[in-house]
Amino acid sequence: MQFSEVYKIVRKIPKGKVASYGQIAVICGEPRGARVVGYAMAACRESESVPCHRVVDQKGRTKSAFDTYAPGTQRALLEAEGVGFREDGTVDMGKYQWDGE
Repeated sequence: MQFSEVYKIVRKIPKGKVASYGQIAVICGEPRGARVVGYAMAACRESESVPCHRVVDQKGRTKSAFDTYAPGTQRALLEAEGVGFREDGTVDMGKYQWDGE
C-alpha cells in the first residue's frame, strides 16, 4: 500500500465525518493494513491538503501522536467541523463515520 494512495482516500473524507484506520485500509484493498495507514498519517507532511485529523481508531478515539503541537488538537479540529464526542472522549462512529462514498 502506497502512502499516496492512503492520502488520496483521506482527502475524500468530508468535513464533519471521520474514518477509521481499518476502514481506509479496506478501501485501499488491504484489510489488514490499518497500521500502514497509521504510519502514513504519522508521516504526512501535507496537512493542508490531507485532513489527517479526520482519521481515528476503530473505537472513535483520537490519537495522541497527532497532538504534536498541543494536547487536544485533533479533537478541537474535529469539533470545529461539527463532529460530536461522547462523554468518554470518543467520536460516535455510528453518527459521524464516513460511508466511503
